[in-house]
Order: sequence, then structure tokens, then C-alpha cells
Amino acid sequence: MDYALIWYALIGFAVLIYVVLDGFDLGIGILFPKAVNEAERDLMMNSIAPVWDGNETWLVLGGGGLFAVFPLAYSIVMPALYVPLIIMLLGLVLRGVSFEYRFRTKRGKFVWSIAFFVGSVAAAAMQGIMLGAMLQGIEVDGRSYAGGWFDWLTPFSLFCGVAIICAYALLGACWLVIKLPEELVERYYGIAKRWGLALVCCIVVVSLWLPLTHDIVSQRWFNLPNSMLYFMVPALAFICIWQLFTALNKHLAVRAYLYGIGLFIVSAIGFSVSTFPYIVPFGVTYTDAAAPDSSLKFLLVGTVFLLPMVIAYSGYAYWIFRGKLKHDEGYH
Repeated sequence: MDYALIWYALIGFAVLIYVVLDGFDLGIGILFPKAVNEAERDLMMNSIAPVWDGNETWLVLGGGGLFAVFPLAYSIVMPALYVPLIIMLLGLVLRGVSFEYRFRTKRGKFVWSIAFFVGSVAAAAMQGIMLGAMLQGIEVDGRSYAGGWFDWLTPFSLFCGVAIICAYALLGACWLVIKLPEELVERYYGIAKRWGLALVCCIVVVSLWLPLTHDIVSQRWFNLPNSMLYFMVPALAFICIWQLFTALNKHLAVRAYLYGIGLFIVSAIGFSVSTFPYIVPFGVTYTDAAAPDSSLKFLLVGTVFLLPMVIAYSGYAYWIFRGKLKHDEGYH
């Protein structure tokens, strides 16, 4: 049994779940300036209050799992991405602090609203920049990082940062049309359409930019006959985009949110096609970076019990706090 491949899939799954779950609450922070008043911002924050901290569990699971099962990849990726990683963590800390302080402060409430917005944008942008830095490849020499402090800062990675901001804002808007009172959702359908259109443009640009600048990716996508199978990915993306805007036009909130998530999943499949079997593109494969099989098996036993518990807890939280918010109620 290929335990390294199982862990490669599990780490990818954890990262994808984090991006989807934490994406919408980061998106709500990004959309904070769109609210007309502080009362509406209160509703926006109450919509994620029961679940936002639980979403961070998947970030810990993905990062901790990478350290435990792919130590070589961890030792290479961390030095390459120290700066954006630290900024991302500071943004998440700022969000957490402002989340609690905003509900306890009266005179300075607007300060913590600004802090929540800044932390959300910083965290989302840095996640996109790190994704872009990974996709463009990390310079490796033997078993260590061979690049500089700011190799992550390129036009491509910055554009990926913008793309992730657009993606999270779309998810945030779709979440709000599910949770906000009916009299407030009409405006957010329009906001979701605008951010969705921006995201589609970003996906097209990234999908062309990456293969045109990397021979490995280009050969993967345009090498017949294998590429005929890979072309199912853009076809699925087109279906998700079409259904997303159809749902938004028909005011089908849950359906729009699900197709937004579907677009994330299809994009993740596209990234996997471009980079597999590398866990540090394009220098170290998952087999080269994996810990010994004995360690992988031992950790997998614990994960068999831990992962269902995390999934069950998350699902239970979303179920308990389902339904639309009312103006006179809140989590805090």
C-alpha cells in the first residue's frame, strides 16, 4: 500500500476543506465595507460567529500533517514562504481579536470593523500569494531551499493573491444570501455576481499563464492523448460557472453557494493535474519527501479516528446554527 500517496491525498483534502470553510468567513470580512451600517455588519459577523474558529482546525490539520508526514517538504516550503505565512497568521490573529473586541466595544467599534476587514484581506491575499509561489515552482538544491527571501513575490503570485480575494468574496456573498434576512439579500446577489465575474476572469488568466510559462505544466495539459482526459477539468469548470450564475439570477441561494464550492473543487483538481506527483513543485515528489512507512502507518491510525471527529463536529455546528438570522438575535 502506498501510504505516502494516501497522506498526499489527506493533506490535499484538509487544505481544500480549510479553503472552502474559512474562505467564506474571510470573504465576509472582505465584504465588510459593502455593509450600509454597523447593524448590518453585526449580522454579517453573527452569521459566522458559531463556526469561524472551528474552520481553523483544518489549517492546523493540514500544516501539522505536512510537518509530520512530509518533513522534507515542510523544511523546504517554510523557508520559501516565511514572509507571506507570517503575514497570513498575523491577519488571522487580527481577525480573531477584532471579532471579540468589536462586540464588546461601543465608542471604538468602527476601529475593530476596519481591523476585521484588514485582517481578512491580508490573510486571503497571502494565501493566494503562497498558492501562486507554489504553482510557479520553488527552487530546491538537494534537500534544502535554494532561493531567496522574496522569491515568492512575483507578478504571478500577486495575481493569484487577487484571484483568491475574488474567490473568497464570492463565497462570502453566497453565504450571506443564505443567512441574512430577506430584506437584505437582494444587494448581495448583485455583489456575488460581480465578484463571480471577476473570479472567472482570474481563472481564465491563471489557466493560460501557468502552462505558457512552465514547460512541465504545458506538456501535462497539451500532450495527446492524455490531455483529452484532462480537458474534462475546464469542461466541469464551465458547468459550475454556468450553474453558479444561473442560480444567482434565479435567487437560489444554497445552490449558488454549492456551485461556488464546486468551482473551488474543480480548480483544486486542475492544480493537482498541473503539479502531481510533486509536493514541492517542481523539485520534490511526495515519495521523496515522505517520512518512513512505519511513521506514516502509525499516524494514519490516529487520523482514522481524528478525522471523522473533526468532520462530525463541524457538521454538527453548521446544523445547529442553520437557518436565517433575525435582527434581534445573535450568537454573542
